Amino acid sequence: MEVNRKVFKGAMAICFAAMLWGLDGIVLTPQLYRLDIGLVVFVLHAFPFVIMNFLFYREYRHLKTFTGNDILMFLLLSIFGGAIGTLSIVKALFLVNFKALTIVVLLQKLQPVFAISLAALILKERMKPNFLVWSGLAIAAGYFLTFGFSIPDLSTNNNTGLAAAFSLLAAFAFGSSTVFSKKVLQKYNFFTATFYRYGITALVMLIMVLMTGRIVQIPNVSGFEWIIFLIIGFTTGSGAIFLYYFGLTRIRAMLATICELCFPISAILFDYLFNHKVLTTIQWISALVMIFAILKLSIQKADSK
Repeated sequence: MEVNRKVFKGAMAICFAAMLWGLDGIVLTPQLYRLDIGLVVFVLHAFPFVIMNFLFYREYRHLKTFTGNDILMFLLLSIFGGAIGTLSIVKALFLVNFKALTIVVLLQKLQPVFAISLAALILKERMKPNFLVWSGLAIAAGYFLTFGFSIPDLSTNNNTGLAAAFSLLAAFAFGSSTVFSKKVLQKYNFFTATFYRYGITALVMLIMVLMTGRIVQIPNVSGFEWIIFLIIGFTTGSGAIFLYYFGLTRIRAMLATICELCFPISAILFDYLFNHKVLTTIQWISALVMIFAILKLSIQKADSK
């Protein structure tokens, strides 16, 4: 009974985190479209990290015992999962101008393809023989989800193709961070992982906005935009990461993958409720095929452990 309760809590935590990410991508982050992307990503990490310092200041004790490999893993996790991944997905959301938010969010779900590939390359984990079949099917479905039966329009006034490219870059970055997260969570708890991920990412983005001069735009942030930052900081940002890491330490990878399906499902629902957008028939079919292929990849990955 205790084990079942532990699994239930972990599954619910990941489901809720996934739903929060769907809400963020469809409703919250697009409200910040007026601001510079680098500044948005900096504030999204710096603001929650400042709050964390009041609650989890004891996490600084780990600085004395960090090994060189620990520092490297946290740095890679922050650069890929924090800086590159967030910059890419925010850029993709801004490019579609509220018109194809579901597509952008769904394409990000291709990250297991990259995660499994990188795990085989970096962690020397064995890759299943039919990996290429399922990953190829997922990528093909992603194409039809984005463009349907049409040839990509690369004209300057059509940003769908460019947004799709940034979504795939985000999938690669988040997939990479999954590999680094596994290494970190083998040694540290989810509080420590979240604390340093946000702290290092905030530092990296601070350097970026200082070098580009975007830091001077902070006084131009409106009261409404600060409220959005506040909501994201406590819910879909650090709050969702806490929940995800909490759940990941309590359930198997196969169940976690199934729970994460709440992300694309909630994205489709929120886009309909808030933006009145509905996928076409070919997009529905492509989305289902892509999710099924990704689920097969992740289940096989879990079974091979």
